[in-house]
Amino acid sequence: MTTPVCTSASAAAAPRRQTLPHSRLRPAGEAPTYPSFASYVRARQPVLLRTARSLTANLSDAEDLLQTALAKTYVAWERIEDQRALDGYVRRALLNTRTSQWRKRRVDEFSCEELPEPEPVPGDDDPAERQALHDAMWRAVVKLPARQRAMVVLRYYEDLSEAQTAEVLGVSVGTVKSAVSRALGKLREDPELGLVR
Repeated sequence: MTTPVCTSASAAAAPRRQTLPHSRLRPAGEAPTYPSFASYVRARQPVLLRTARSLTANLSDAEDLLQTALAKTYVAWERIEDQRALDGYVRRALLNTRTSQWRKRRVDEFSCEELPEPEPVPGDDDPAERQALHDAMWRAVVKLPARQRAMVVLRYYEDLSEAQTAEVLGVSVGTVKSAVSRALGKLREDPELGLVR
């Protein structure tokens, strides 16, 4: 047996039942009533978001999907007679909206025999090579003495000036210059960085 969701002409003529305010206790088994759309959304959003999340690939798509379904529910809010059917109505709106999105996206996608490869941009290195260089550089920096490592990190990773680096470490600018110079010399001589170059 199905429960009517939308009011019809005959149902509109019948007197509307009164709903219990949230502050009163309701009998066991009776579904909660929501005095407004906003109160329904506040109460049920986490559950509905989990449902939307199960239909999409990521959280932001799920939030967009739920927002669209709630907009459709808001338009029909006055026509929904049975408060127990609200979750079902929103779930159906979620599913229908997701199906529509999937169908629209599917039209834009087509298969081809060869995947198009982007043209290489001059000066654009291979991401794997960049990552290998980054890893090798970091391993070489970690080998430096603590004081030189701190100065190299502040100077080149944090992009501080020599004066700012000196201020942070509580040393003179000349100390920063000489320590960074020695550290760069050690990095140039590191055999692991020589292989990556």
